[in-house]
Amino acid sequence: MSLPLTVMIVDDHPLMRQGIRQLLQLEPQLEVIAEANNGTEALAEARRLSPNVILLDLNMKGMSGLDTLNALRAEGITARVLVLTVSDASSDIHALLEAGAAGYLLKDSEPELLLTEIARGARGERVLSAAVESAIAAQPSQDDPLQQLTERERQVLQEVARGLSNKEIATLLCIAEETVKVHIRHLLRKLNVRSRLAATLLWLERRER
Repeated sequence: MSLPLTVMIVDDHPLMRQGIRQLLQLEPQLEVIAEANNGTEALAEARRLSPNVILLDLNMKGMSGLDTLNALRAEGITARVLVLTVSDASSDIHALLEAGAAGYLLKDSEPELLLTEIARGARGERVLSAAVESAIAAQPSQDDPLQQLTERERQVLQEVARGLSNKEIATLLCIAEETVKVHIRHLLRKLNVRSRLAATLLWLERRER
């Protein structure tokens, strides 16, 4: 029998972490080796233990799930990241999958189904909850390209439009400067523009409508 795949749970709610851990104990091929309360702890534990799989919450205090995923990838951490969240917002789904998440699962799934999907994702499959697949199938409105941005990307763009530097934005939003750069790359691509100035002009134009 092969060795179990190691898992780290990242969630800022202790009861949720406990519930996920208890659920994963039903699958012998998954072994929880760490828990983290926030993105900063997740980075430290990922460096120390190199888990095979990271179950990542999206909405956390401090670093969001997206910020955490970007930071993990920026540091070269290659664990499979499965997002486990309550959010089925299309913008969140697209942002996390674009950032490299290997799966996007909803916390309100039936426990048996959720365990099956986590196990499949841990073994290398791309896993999505049914509601997530429906959201992906629905294309975002093309009338306003800003609708494609995540909440964090909108926050970054707003500060770019105010003339703040990457370092100033990082300080204001309590994220790493490298994470700000990642968000800017993503929002430029989504808006189909090549510069901060072009993105700012588009932002101001849409705000005035």
